[in-house]
Amino acid sequence: MKHSKPYLIRENDVSCNIGRLDEAWEGSPTFLYFSGKSGVPIDWLETKVGLIENEFSEGHFILLTSGSTGRPKLVVGHRRRAERLCGILHELQSSEPVKEAVCLLPLTYCYSFVNQWLWARQFGRSLIMTPGLSEPAEIRTALTHTRDAMLCLVGAQVPLLIRHFPSESFAGIIRVHFAGGRFPQENLSNIKRLFPNAEIYNNYGCAEAMPRLTIRPAKASPEASNIGKPLPGVELKSDEHSRILFRSVFGAVAMIDDTGLSRIANDTWVPTGDLGRPLEDGQWQILGRSNEVFKRYGEKVSIPQVLSTVRDHWDGQADCYRQADPQGEEGYVLVLSPIPINEEVRKLLRRVGGAFSRAHWPLRVEGVTKMPLLPNGKVDRQRLASNDNARIVWHQRL
Repeated sequence: MKHSKPYLIRENDVSCNIGRLDEAWEGSPTFLYFSGKSGVPIDWLETKVGLIENEFSEGHFILLTSGSTGRPKLVVGHRRRAERLCGILHELQSSEPVKEAVCLLPLTYCYSFVNQWLWARQFGRSLIMTPGLSEPAEIRTALTHTRDAMLCLVGAQVPLLIRHFPSESFAGIIRVHFAGGRFPQENLSNIKRLFPNAEIYNNYGCAEAMPRLTIRPAKASPEASNIGKPLPGVELKSDEHSRILFRSVFGAVAMIDDTGLSRIANDTWVPTGDLGRPLEDGQWQILGRSNEVFKRYGEKVSIPQVLSTVRDHWDGQADCYRQADPQGEEGYVLVLSPIPINEEVRKLLRRVGGAFSRAHWPLRVEGVTKMPLLPNGKVDRQRLASNDNARIVWHQRL
Protein backbone atom coordinates (compact mmCIF):
# COMPACT_ATOMS: atom_id res chain seq x y z
CA MET A 1 0.00 0.00 0.00
CA LYS A 2 1.37 3.39 -1.01
CA HIS A 3 1.47 6.09 1.67
CA SER A 4 1.52 9.86 1.15
CA LYS A 5 4.64 11.81 2.03
CA PRO A 6 4.14 14.42 4.81
CA TYR A 7 4.21 17.97 3.51
CA LEU A 8 5.11 21.35 4.97
CA ILE A 9 2.82 24.32 5.64
CA ARG A 10 4.43 27.65 6.55
CA GLU A 11 2.80 30.02 9.02
CA ASN A 12 2.84 32.82 6.41
CA ASP A 13 0.79 30.66 4.03
CA VAL A 14 -1.89 30.24 6.69
CA SER A 15 -1.92 33.92 7.71
CA CYS A 16 -2.89 34.74 4.12
CA ASN A 17 -5.48 31.95 3.98
CA ILE A 18 -6.61 30.25 7.19
CA GLY A 19 -8.45 27.74 5.01
CA ARG A 20 -5.11 26.07 4.29
CA LEU A 21 -5.23 24.51 7.76
CA ASP A 22 -8.78 23.27 7.27
CA GLU A 23 -7.82 21.69 3.95
CA ALA A 24 -4.81 20.01 5.55
CA TRP A 25 -6.85 18.71 8.50
CA GLU A 26 -9.56 17.32 6.25
CA GLY A 27 -7.07 15.62 3.93
CA SER A 28 -5.32 12.33 4.57
CA PRO A 29 -1.57 13.13 4.35
CA THR A 30 0.28 14.09 7.48
CA PHE A 31 1.49 17.70 7.49
CA LEU A 32 4.03 19.84 9.36
CA TYR A 33 2.83 23.30 10.38
CA PHE A 34 5.73 25.59 11.35
CA SER A 35 6.82 29.18 11.79
CA GLY A 36 9.23 30.67 9.28
CA LYS A 37 10.74 32.67 12.16
CA SER A 38 11.87 29.63 14.11
CA GLY A 39 15.45 29.86 12.83
CA VAL A 40 15.40 26.15 11.96
CA PRO A 41 16.80 25.52 8.44
CA ILE A 42 14.26 24.24 5.96
CA ASP A 43 16.56 21.41 4.90
CA TRP A 44 16.64 20.19 8.53
CA LEU A 45 12.83 20.11 8.57
CA GLU A 46 12.61 18.33 5.23
CA THR A 47 15.16 15.73 6.33
CA LYS A 48 13.41 15.05 9.63
CA VAL A 49 9.95 14.89 8.08
CA GLY A 50 11.41 12.30 5.70
CA LEU A 51 11.87 10.02 8.73
CA ILE A 52 8.11 9.69 9.18
CA GLU A 53 7.25 6.04 8.77
CA ASN A 54 4.20 4.55 7.06
CA GLU A 55 2.14 4.32 10.23
CA PHE A 56 2.42 8.09 10.79
CA SER A 57 2.18 9.24 7.17
CA GLU A 58 -1.59 9.78 7.21
CA GLY A 59 -4.07 11.16 9.74
CA HIS A 60 -1.42 12.94 11.80
CA PHE A 61 -0.03 16.46 12.20
CA ILE A 62 3.43 17.68 13.19
CA LEU A 63 4.47 20.79 15.12
CA LEU A 64 7.91 22.25 15.69
CA THR A 65 9.10 23.04 19.20
CA SER A 66 12.35 23.74 20.98
CA GLY A 67 10.88 23.05 24.43
CA SER A 68 13.18 24.06 27.27
CA THR A 69 16.33 22.78 25.57
CA GLY A 70 16.62 25.27 22.72
CA ARG A 71 17.17 22.37 20.31
CA PRO A 72 14.55 21.86 17.59
CA LYS A 73 12.22 18.92 17.85
CA LEU A 74 9.24 17.74 15.82
CA VAL A 75 6.24 16.42 17.75
CA VAL A 76 3.83 14.11 15.94
CA GLY A 77 0.18 14.18 17.01
CA HIS A 78 -2.85 12.12 15.99
CA ARG A 79 -5.76 14.20 14.70
CA ARG A 80 -8.53 12.14 16.31
CA ARG A 81 -6.73 12.28 19.67
CA ALA A 82 -6.49 16.06 19.42
CA GLU A 83 -10.18 16.33 18.60
CA ARG A 84 -11.09 14.23 21.62
CA LEU A 85 -8.94 16.49 23.79
CA CYS A 86 -10.80 19.53 22.44
CA GLY A 87 -14.04 17.96 23.65
CA ILE A 88 -12.60 17.51 27.15
CA LEU A 89 -11.25 21.08 27.22
CA HIS A 90 -14.58 22.46 26.01
CA GLU A 91 -16.31 20.85 28.99
CA LEU A 92 -13.73 21.53 31.71
CA GLN A 93 -13.16 25.14 30.63
CA SER A 94 -16.94 25.79 30.45
CA SER A 95 -16.54 26.95 26.85
CA GLU A 96 -20.11 26.55 25.59
CA PRO A 97 -20.94 30.28 26.01
CA VAL A 98 -17.78 31.26 24.09
CA LYS A 99 -18.50 32.35 20.51
CA GLU A 100 -15.10 33.64 19.39
CA ALA A 101 -11.41 32.96 19.94
CA VAL A 102 -9.05 35.95 19.72
CA CYS A 103 -5.51 34.86 18.83
CA LEU A 104 -2.64 36.79 20.42
CA LEU A 105 -0.29 33.81 20.03
CA PRO A 106 0.94 32.13 16.84
CA LEU A 107 -1.11 29.13 15.77
CA THR A 108 2.15 27.22 15.26
CA TYR A 109 2.34 27.11 19.06
CA CYS A 110 0.74 23.81 20.16
CA TYR A 111 -1.26 25.46 22.95
CA SER A 112 -2.88 27.97 20.58
CA PHE A 113 -3.25 25.46 17.74
CA VAL A 114 -5.35 23.05 19.82
CA ASN A 115 -7.01 25.36 22.34
CA GLN A 116 -8.04 27.96 19.75
CA TRP A 117 -7.82 26.93 16.09
CA LEU A 118 -8.87 23.29 16.46
CA TRP A 119 -11.42 24.11 19.16
CA ALA A 120 -12.98 26.83 16.96
CA ARG A 121 -13.08 24.43 14.00
CA GLN A 122 -14.59 21.60 16.00
CA PHE A 123 -17.29 23.66 17.73
CA GLY A 124 -18.10 26.05 14.88
CA ARG A 125 -16.79 29.19 16.59
CA SER A 126 -15.19 32.27 15.00
CA LEU A 127 -11.42 32.72 14.97
CA ILE A 128 -10.11 36.29 15.12
CA MET A 129 -6.48 36.56 14.02
CA THR A 130 -4.29 39.44 15.23
CA PRO A 131 -0.65 40.49 14.74
CA GLY A 132 -0.02 39.99 18.47
CA LEU A 133 1.03 42.56 21.06
CA SER A 134 3.51 44.19 18.70
CA GLU A 135 0.51 46.14 17.34
CA PRO A 136 -1.37 47.48 20.40
CA ALA A 137 -3.83 49.57 18.36
CA GLU A 138 -5.03 46.53 16.43
CA ILE A 139 -5.28 44.49 19.62
CA ARG A 140 -7.33 47.24 21.26
CA THR A 141 -9.75 47.21 18.33
CA ALA A 142 -10.08 43.42 18.40
CA LEU A 143 -10.59 43.24 22.17
CA THR A 144 -13.05 46.15 22.19
CA HIS A 145 -15.34 44.80 19.50
CA THR A 146 -15.34 41.09 20.33
CA ARG A 147 -18.21 39.54 22.29
CA ASP A 148 -18.29 36.33 24.35
CA ALA A 149 -14.69 35.61 23.41
CA MET A 150 -11.75 33.56 24.63
CA LEU A 151 -8.08 34.55 24.94
CA CYS A 152 -5.07 32.24 25.27
CA LEU A 153 -2.03 33.93 26.79
CA VAL A 154 1.36 33.20 28.32
CA GLY A 155 2.40 34.94 31.52
CA ALA A 156 5.07 37.06 29.82
CA GLN A 157 2.34 38.88 27.87
CA VAL A 158 0.59 40.23 30.96
CA PRO A 159 3.05 43.09 31.75
CA LEU A 160 2.78 44.14 28.11
CA LEU A 161 -1.03 44.18 28.27
CA ILE A 162 -0.86 46.25 31.46
CA ARG A 163 1.60 48.66 29.86
CA HIS A 164 -0.42 49.05 26.64
CA PHE A 165 -3.80 49.32 28.37
CA PRO A 166 -3.16 50.87 31.82
CA SER A 167 -6.76 51.95 32.45
CA GLU A 168 -8.88 50.05 29.92
CA SER A 169 -11.02 46.96 30.31
CA PHE A 170 -12.51 44.59 27.75
CA ALA A 171 -15.92 43.28 28.76
CA GLY A 172 -16.29 41.01 25.73
CA ILE A 173 -13.66 38.53 26.92
CA ILE A 174 -15.32 35.86 29.06
CA ARG A 175 -12.54 33.23 29.19
CA VAL A 176 -8.80 33.80 29.67
CA HIS A 177 -6.46 30.81 29.57
CA PHE A 178 -2.81 30.77 30.62
CA ALA A 179 -0.27 28.09 29.73
CA GLY A 180 3.30 27.82 28.48
CA GLY A 181 4.94 28.76 31.76
CA ARG A 182 4.27 29.97 35.26
CA PHE A 183 0.77 31.28 36.01
CA PRO A 184 1.00 35.10 36.63
CA GLN A 185 -0.62 34.99 40.07
CA GLU A 186 0.97 38.29 41.12
CA ASN A 187 -0.90 40.08 38.30
CA LEU A 188 -4.29 38.48 38.90
CA SER A 189 -5.86 41.77 40.00
CA ASN A 190 -4.68 43.47 36.81
CA ILE A 191 -5.94 40.56 34.68
CA LYS A 192 -9.35 40.88 36.35
CA ARG A 193 -9.28 44.63 35.72
CA LEU A 194 -8.49 44.07 32.03
CA PHE A 195 -11.08 41.32 31.63
CA PRO A 196 -13.76 41.90 34.30
CA ASN A 197 -16.20 39.32 32.90
CA ALA A 198 -13.69 36.53 32.33
CA GLU A 199 -13.25 33.21 34.04
CA ILE A 200 -9.50 32.61 34.28
CA TYR A 201 -7.75 29.25 34.01
CA ASN A 202 -4.27 27.97 34.73
CA ASN A 203 -3.47 25.26 32.14
CA TYR A 204 -0.45 22.99 32.38
CA GLY A 205 1.13 20.75 29.78
CA CYS A 206 3.79 20.53 27.10
CA ALA A 207 4.06 19.95 23.36
CA GLU A 208 4.52 16.20 23.94
CA ALA A 209 1.14 16.20 25.74
CA MET A 210 -0.47 17.87 22.67
CA PRO A 211 -0.62 20.00 24.83
CA ARG A 212 -2.74 19.67 27.96
CA LEU A 213 -2.26 17.65 31.16
CA THR A 214 -4.06 19.61 33.91
CA ILE A 215 -6.48 22.51 34.33
CA ARG A 216 -7.16 24.70 37.36
CA PRO A 217 -9.60 27.63 37.63
CA ALA A 218 -7.61 30.60 38.96
CA LYS A 219 -10.01 30.99 41.88
CA ALA A 220 -9.35 27.41 43.05
CA SER A 221 -5.96 28.25 44.58
CA PRO A 222 -3.93 31.36 45.53
CA GLU A 223 -0.68 29.59 44.59
CA ALA A 224 0.82 30.06 41.12
CA SER A 225 2.56 26.71 41.47
CA ASN A 226 -0.75 24.83 41.85
CA ILE A 227 -1.63 23.39 38.43
CA GLY A 228 -4.78 21.54 39.42
CA LYS A 229 -5.78 17.95 38.71
CA PRO A 230 -4.94 15.77 35.68
CA LEU A 231 -7.51 15.58 32.90
CA PRO A 232 -9.53 12.38 32.44
CA GLY A 233 -7.26 10.07 30.46
CA VAL A 234 -4.06 11.62 31.87
CA GLU A 235 -1.80 10.10 34.55
CA LEU A 236 0.99 11.97 36.36
CA LYS A 237 3.74 10.70 38.62
CA SER A 238 7.01 12.03 40.04
CA ASP A 239 10.21 10.02 40.36
CA GLU A 240 12.82 9.97 43.12
CA HIS A 241 14.27 13.26 41.80
CA SER A 242 10.82 14.96 41.76
CA ARG A 243 10.72 14.93 37.96
CA ILE A 244 7.15 14.86 36.61
CA LEU A 245 6.27 12.21 34.03
CA PHE A 246 2.96 11.63 32.28
CA ARG A 247 0.92 9.16 30.26
CA SER A 248 -1.96 10.52 28.19
CA VAL A 249 -4.49 9.13 25.75
CA PHE A 250 -4.25 12.49 23.96
CA GLY A 251 -0.46 12.83 23.83
CA ALA A 252 1.98 12.79 20.92
CA VAL A 253 2.66 9.45 19.24
CA ALA A 254 6.25 10.21 18.20
CA MET A 255 9.06 12.75 18.39
CA ILE A 256 11.81 13.53 15.91
CA ASP A 257 15.07 15.28 16.76
CA ASP A 258 18.74 15.04 15.88
CA THR A 259 18.80 11.47 17.21
CA GLY A 260 16.00 10.34 14.87
CA LEU A 261 12.39 9.24 15.36
CA SER A 262 11.19 7.94 18.72
CA ARG A 263 7.78 6.34 19.14
CA ILE A 264 5.68 7.08 22.21
CA ALA A 265 3.67 3.99 23.14
CA ASN A 266 0.47 4.22 25.18
CA ASP A 267 2.27 2.88 28.25
CA THR A 268 5.33 5.14 27.90
CA TRP A 269 5.99 7.56 30.74
CA VAL A 270 7.09 10.85 29.14
CA PRO A 271 9.06 13.50 31.08
CA THR A 272 7.54 16.98 31.11
CA GLY A 273 10.83 18.70 31.91
CA ASP A 274 9.38 20.00 35.20
CA LEU A 275 9.87 19.14 38.84
CA GLY A 276 6.80 18.76 41.03
CA ARG A 277 4.82 16.76 43.53
CA PRO A 278 1.25 15.60 44.13
CA LEU A 279 -0.82 17.33 46.81
CA GLU A 280 -3.15 15.55 49.19
CA ASP A 281 -6.32 16.57 47.33
CA GLY A 282 -5.17 15.15 43.99
CA GLN A 283 -3.87 18.45 42.65
CA TRP A 284 -0.23 18.96 41.66
CA GLN A 285 2.39 21.53 42.55
CA ILE A 286 5.13 22.63 40.17
CA LEU A 287 8.53 23.24 41.72
CA GLY A 288 10.18 24.52 38.54
CA ARG A 289 11.82 23.40 35.32
CA SER A 290 14.47 20.74 35.71
CA ASN A 291 17.12 23.32 34.79
CA GLU A 292 15.68 25.96 37.17
CA VAL A 293 16.34 24.06 40.40
CA PHE A 294 19.99 23.57 41.30
CA LYS A 295 22.36 23.51 44.26
CA ARG A 296 24.59 26.44 45.15
CA TYR A 297 27.14 25.82 47.91
CA GLY A 298 25.16 22.68 48.76
CA GLU A 299 21.85 24.52 49.17
CA LYS A 300 18.92 23.90 46.82
CA VAL A 301 17.95 27.02 44.89
CA SER A 302 14.62 27.35 43.05
CA ILE A 303 14.64 30.14 40.48
CA PRO A 304 10.81 30.15 40.16
CA GLN A 305 10.47 30.79 43.89
CA VAL A 306 12.88 33.73 43.72
CA LEU A 307 11.15 35.12 40.63
CA SER A 308 7.79 34.85 42.38
CA THR A 309 9.07 37.11 45.17
CA VAL A 310 10.63 39.55 42.70
CA ARG A 311 7.45 39.79 40.60
CA ASP A 312 5.39 40.49 43.71
CA HIS A 313 7.38 43.72 44.12
CA TRP A 314 8.26 44.69 40.54
CA ASP A 315 5.74 46.25 38.16
CA GLY A 316 7.69 45.41 35.00
CA GLN A 317 8.92 42.10 33.61
CA ALA A 318 11.42 39.87 35.41
CA ASP A 319 13.20 36.75 34.22
CA CYS A 320 16.61 35.12 34.47
CA TYR A 321 19.20 32.93 32.81
CA ARG A 322 21.62 30.43 34.29
CA GLN A 323 25.32 31.18 34.69
CA ALA A 324 28.18 29.85 36.80
CA ASP A 325 30.27 32.19 38.96
CA PRO A 326 34.08 32.55 38.55
CA GLN A 327 34.60 29.63 40.96
CA GLY A 328 32.40 27.37 38.85
CA GLU A 329 29.46 27.34 41.30
CA GLU A 330 26.02 27.27 39.71
CA GLY A 331 24.07 30.55 39.78
CA TYR A 332 21.78 32.78 37.79
CA VAL A 333 21.42 36.34 36.51
CA LEU A 334 18.23 38.32 37.22
CA VAL A 335 17.02 40.51 34.34
CA LEU A 336 14.51 43.33 34.81
CA SER A 337 12.58 45.40 32.27
CA PRO A 338 12.35 48.35 32.05
CA ILE A 339 15.82 49.24 33.33
CA PRO A 340 15.52 49.86 37.09
CA ILE A 341 17.09 52.69 39.07
CA ASN A 342 19.47 51.87 41.93
CA GLU A 343 16.89 52.37 44.68
CA GLU A 344 14.46 49.96 42.98
CA VAL A 345 17.20 47.32 42.78
CA ARG A 346 18.10 47.76 46.45
CA LYS A 347 14.44 47.38 47.48
CA LEU A 348 14.08 44.19 45.45
CA LEU A 349 17.27 42.72 46.88
CA ARG A 350 16.07 43.50 50.39
CA ARG A 351 12.89 41.57 49.61
CA VAL A 352 14.91 38.62 48.29
CA GLY A 353 17.25 38.78 51.26
CA GLY A 354 14.30 38.79 53.66
CA ALA A 355 12.79 35.68 52.08
CA PHE A 356 15.84 33.57 51.14
CA SER A 357 19.38 32.77 52.20
CA ARG A 358 22.39 34.33 50.45
CA ALA A 359 22.70 31.30 48.14
CA HIS A 360 19.47 32.38 46.43
CA TRP A 361 20.75 35.83 45.47
CA PRO A 362 21.48 36.47 41.78
CA LEU A 363 25.07 36.75 40.61
CA ARG A 364 24.06 40.12 39.19
CA VAL A 365 21.04 42.13 38.14
CA GLU A 366 20.75 43.38 34.57
CA GLY A 367 18.29 45.83 33.09
CA VAL A 368 16.92 45.79 29.55
CA THR A 369 14.58 48.18 27.80
CA LYS A 370 12.55 45.32 26.38
CA MET A 371 12.53 41.59 27.05
CA PRO A 372 13.37 39.45 23.99
CA LEU A 373 10.44 37.15 23.24
CA LEU A 374 10.00 33.95 21.28
CA PRO A 375 7.22 33.82 18.66
CA ASN A 376 5.01 32.05 21.23
CA GLY A 377 5.27 34.98 23.65
CA LYS A 378 7.67 33.37 26.13
CA VAL A 379 10.88 35.12 27.15
CA ASP A 380 13.80 34.03 24.94
CA ARG A 381 16.40 33.12 27.55
CA GLN A 382 19.08 32.34 24.97
CA ARG A 383 18.90 35.90 23.65
CA LEU A 384 18.58 37.19 27.20
CA ALA A 385 21.94 35.62 28.03
CA SER A 386 23.67 37.11 24.97
CA ASN A 387 22.14 40.59 24.98
CA ASP A 388 24.94 43.12 24.46
CA ASN A 389 22.55 45.97 25.26
CA ALA A 390 21.81 44.77 28.79
CA ARG A 391 22.94 47.16 31.53
CA ILE A 392 24.49 45.71 34.68
CA VAL A 393 22.77 47.50 37.56
CA TRP A 394 24.07 45.39 40.46
CA HIS A 395 26.84 42.83 40.87
CA GLN A 396 27.29 40.42 43.77
CA ARG A 397 30.64 40.70 45.47
CA LEU A 398 31.81 37.10 45.87
